[in-house]
Amino acid sequence: MGGGLGSLGARKIPDALNVYTERTRMRFAIDAHAIGQHLTGNEVYIRSLMTSFCTLEDPARFIAYLSKTEASADIPTGMATRLVSANPFARLGWELPLHLRRDRPCLLHVQYTGPLFCPVPLVVSVHDVSFLEHPGFFSPARVFQLRRTVRRTIGVAARVLTVSEFSRQSIERHYPEAAGKTVVIHNAVAPHLRPMNRVQARDRVRGQFGLSGPFVLNVGDLQPRKNQIGLIHAFEQLIAQYPQLPHRLMLVGQNKWEAPMVRQAAEKSPAADRIHFTGWVDDASLRLLYCACDLFVFPSFYEGFGIPILEAMACGAPVACSSTSAMPEVADGAGVFFDPHSVEEMTRAMRDTLLNAELRSRMERLGQQRAAAFQWDRAAEKTLDVYRDVAGLAADSPSLAARPARAAR
Repeated sequence: MGGGLGSLGARKIPDALNVYTERTRMRFAIDAHAIGQHLTGNEVYIRSLMTSFCTLEDPARFIAYLSKTEASADIPTGMATRLVSANPFARLGWELPLHLRRDRPCLLHVQYTGPLFCPVPLVVSVHDVSFLEHPGFFSPARVFQLRRTVRRTIGVAARVLTVSEFSRQSIERHYPEAAGKTVVIHNAVAPHLRPMNRVQARDRVRGQFGLSGPFVLNVGDLQPRKNQIGLIHAFEQLIAQYPQLPHRLMLVGQNKWEAPMVRQAAEKSPAADRIHFTGWVDDASLRLLYCACDLFVFPSFYEGFGIPILEAMACGAPVACSSTSAMPEVADGAGVFFDPHSVEEMTRAMRDTLLNAELRSRMERLGQQRAAAFQWDRAAEKTLDVYRDVAGLAADSPSLAARPARAAR
């Protein structure tokens, strides 16, 4: 009997070593086509995760699929890259499946939509379901596409990642098949976003953007969901009621669907000479604007998270934001809230913050404390936990999608 046990043990030890060795060689693939495309939140999310992954793991364990050759400059050294088409039909229809068969990673991580045929387990990040709850904020073609592809992707995914408890509840309400496999991992703030001297920041803003004097800042793509038109009306009301205020309104963001309506509202406004558009700006310029503004206002109707809220707080700007969707969850007690459908409430929030130095100072302090609680390294570690879980399930079970998710909230 002793010889039998010894023989069994001799067989099991190499097997265990082989399993351990194989798992240490696991490679994780990431659809990073958003990098370099100015896709705002989606781009910040995946780029920030990949940067943090490589502070926690060997970069050689990751493969990034990019749609722009110049995007490789934003990829951590040592991480493998593959070029795929920016055309979603080509990328999702055949290019990603072909690469996955050649690269043989343990899983693929996508945002919203996975490839038509995916030969490896799938992890999908769904930041929100605004296309279902507020379809009027999107073009009909975009709503049609997302309705079809997101449901299919969630159905086959091993795990669904989302960025807030609000979004988890919304996803599981619309997609019951996501229940039990949805994991909440909050977004965070890039390390370079930190306070700097406001006078120096204003001097640099004047040199770069030609804008002198105090200003109110908004950051977000120009589109109906972001509610810049409501902000323009509230700003003109603020200036009409308090003409002694010298402030201007700075709108930062690239043109998206129905952006001309936002610009027309600014042109027709009685405060038109005080409203400025910058278009898309790079990370360094964005930090300058956050640090130089007297107030950051985020009047969006709907957000699955709202990264600009935390970015502004991290740079020391007082924040006034909407009281809807995930924004109270993100800002917590560190923001001044208003109903985004009420111009009067928005005007009052701006007035109270700009005219009350004590309130403004308190919001600046609380905002920095709140932003410090959200770190990309922490989000990356939790995401890697999901990757390891899915990779382990894939090795142990052919039906990993039916297995319950680990608690990672």
